[in-house]
Amino acid sequence: MAQKRLAFVGGGNMASSIIGGLVNAGYPSNHITVFEPNADLARSLQTQFGTLNASSNDQAVLGHPSGGPADVVLFCVKPQVMQVVAKGVAGAVQKVKPLVVSIAAGIRSVDLERWLGGTLAIVRVMPNTPALLLEGASGLVANGAVTPEQKEFSVTLLKTVSKSVEWVDSEHMIDVTTGLSGSGPAYFFLLLEVMEDAAVKLGMPRETARALAAQTCIGAGRMALEEGKKGVDCAELRRRVTSPGGTTAAGLTVLEDGGFRTMVESCVNAATHRGTEMGELFGKDT
Repeated sequence: MAQKRLAFVGGGNMASSIIGGLVNAGYPSNHITVFEPNADLARSLQTQFGTLNASSNDQAVLGHPSGGPADVVLFCVKPQVMQVVAKGVAGAVQKVKPLVVSIAAGIRSVDLERWLGGTLAIVRVMPNTPALLLEGASGLVANGAVTPEQKEFSVTLLKTVSKSVEWVDSEHMIDVTTGLSGSGPAYFFLLLEVMEDAAVKLGMPRETARALAAQTCIGAGRMALEEGKKGVDCAELRRRVTSPGGTTAAGLTVLEDGGFRTMVESCVNAATHRGTEMGELFGKDT
């Protein structure tokens, strides 16, 4: 990976995951500067990964005393505070003109660019929480100012924490990514919770139920990925598991009769729509 200087504006779990993935992949920690307002978290990042801690977002972008200005600035902040944070660091960003990477759900590139004070190369990313275990899935979209080299670097960066990194062709598709994989882990956690509880009610110890249910989902996901490379879709995989009149067919009949397909589709649609709403709401100048 090209050793660019990275500045993290904002911290939290996702920033920690990306930093950890980079360092574990051999990225030099003295090329990573972080402004984390929580002093305890800042010390933890420095102790665990050897990052450079900045005293402000401006210093993170313009350059820590031990390092130079940032080539890439990653905004790891919540959508509702992005405008304030972006306007606050706009002067520094315009001085160095870095690649800007944002993980804020809903926030459009055009709004972020306006708050940052002018034309910039911007990549929007929607990662998900399994990045904490280096098992994430990330969707990316780039604005017109992003160069092929910057696109390549963005993919390489995200691959340190994501097993699947996919470009999409519009910002609306990033909202769809939010509804699908960004929010998706919570859908599976709910499914696992219900499966576990059902097995417990039938007499199985909770620890056993949890282990079996979780590994079932991991294995099924792995099969979907591996067989998908061979052109086998999920519908075919489902058919292969379902013997006529068997146990799987009995369970699937309950799901189909209960409107499972419609419920899941509505779930993804609702999360996607909320991502679009958040962009419209938090994208307004205040």
